[in-house]
Amino acid sequence: MPRQPRAVAESGFYHVIQRGAGKQLIFEDDSDRATLLETVGTHLSNRDMSLLAYCLMDNHVHLLVEDPAGNLSEAFHSAWTTYARRFNTKTGRIGPVFQGRFKSVPVESDPQLLLTARYIHENPKRAGLCPTDTYPWSSYHSYLHDDASGLVNTGVLLDMLGGSTGFERFHQEPEGKREPFYPFAGGRVPDTEAFQAARCALHPTKVHELKGLPKTNRNACLVRLRKAGLTVLQIERLTGIGRNTISRATR
Repeated sequence: MPRQPRAVAESGFYHVIQRGAGKQLIFEDDSDRATLLETVGTHLSNRDMSLLAYCLMDNHVHLLVEDPAGNLSEAFHSAWTTYARRFNTKTGRIGPVFQGRFKSVPVESDPQLLLTARYIHENPKRAGLCPTDTYPWSSYHSYLHDDASGLVNTGVLLDMLGGSTGFERFHQEPEGKREPFYPFAGGRVPDTEAFQAARCALHPTKVHELKGLPKTNRNACLVRLRKAGLTVLQIERLTGIGRNTISRATR
């Protein structure tokens, strides 16, 4: 089956995600992380693209990029290939480092741009690793201090948020006051992000409330969860509703 063409953002902004093949680690140490950032930065700047935000996790990366000239596929194909070659040479591995084609989500509005940046920076917190402001391998600190490397274009978001103080305030907004946001609705949801995806799909209904809803309402919510990309097993774990009931309601 031929690949579907990438969705093109009229704004020129994209949320880019790349994962390790078979969920394998794509970094052995911090020098690998520095190499990936340097590689991405070079390939973006050579094509008049810019990096607005990033977060490097052990087996995947999130990037927010601006691509005004439509060079996204070319830039990242070259960047991932270059990094994979260097990584395999260093480690003695053979085979693919990354899980095929990278994912790109068009970002088409100012609110989506801000929420995507916050989503990227909060990956370590959602994964249970550490608070957002203590994780060393994201662009969060570039927004609070001058980015001497020149890697991150902080101007766009800082202008929207009123400087570094507004940026910090936006990221520290209490969970209870936030509109739930999950940027990949419709795609397969990783287990680590299933609860966040469910919260967004069901809002304002709470996940724990599903089991006690009238059957018609409950089933409509189950359909929304499946359309958001959650599996029957993920829904069962989150809601306590049996898999046979979920399957019948969403068939």
